[in-house]
Amino acid sequence: MRIMCIGDVVGSVGCSFLRQHLSSFKRQQQIDFVICNGENSADGNGITPRSAEHLFTSGVDFITLGNHSFRRREVYPVLDENPCIIRPANFPSASTPGRGWATVDMGFTTLGIVNLMGQQCMDAHTENPFLTADKILREIDAKIILVDFHAEATSEKRAMGFYLDGRVSAVFGTHTHVLTADAEVLPNGTGYITDIGMTGVIDSCLGVKKEIILRRFTTQLPERFELASGDCKLNCAVFDIDRSTGKCTAAQSFELR
Repeated sequence: MRIMCIGDVVGSVGCSFLRQHLSSFKRQQQIDFVICNGENSADGNGITPRSAEHLFTSGVDFITLGNHSFRRREVYPVLDENPCIIRPANFPSASTPGRGWATVDMGFTTLGIVNLMGQQCMDAHTENPFLTADKILREIDAKIILVDFHAEATSEKRAMGFYLDGRVSAVFGTHTHVLTADAEVLPNGTGYITDIGMTGVIDSCLGVKKEIILRRFTTQLPERFELASGDCKLNCAVFDIDRSTGKCTAAQSFELR
């Protein structure tokens, strides 16, 4: 089974680029299932019902989120009602909309998808993601399990990969919007990549106009973010998973321009 995981889609320009290229890539690579991080898919951060629908109609099967999950209140009912969108499981479940993991019946197998968020350098109040993963794995009933670990620190992501090695099919990092060159299969059969990058404007700082980010760093004053425009890229990773064992047999990153 070939599973494609798409890096953070940034704004309407990223959504449009994804729509243009996803179908052909899926055919070329014989992709069976597509997971996309959509927490920045609305202009100005967050996800809206409209941007979520755009991703689904473009060929995305499942959406994961991150620290901007709750930026747009209009999406709260969608998080509760749509079984194919999840937010990080280690948010306090009693006070936040949505769910942190889900299973998908593929007919020939059951696919489990888990969303977690890191604690290092992240401005959010979350429970321990490692212990949350343990709890979920005791509850989830699926042969193939993929984990989107939305985190800032490379060390924390790498640690999560080793922590779950042999217990899940793949761990892929999101949030930093920069595609890393370490797609691999870990010793016990878990596919891993530190970050799957972003889908958005190339000539930018993480999808935002670079001039704005430069002013923030040089003046240390707040600036309103504006999305960049121009040529785009789509970053992703593809994991080959053995249906009978749930083990990853190959992991590869891609950048489409």
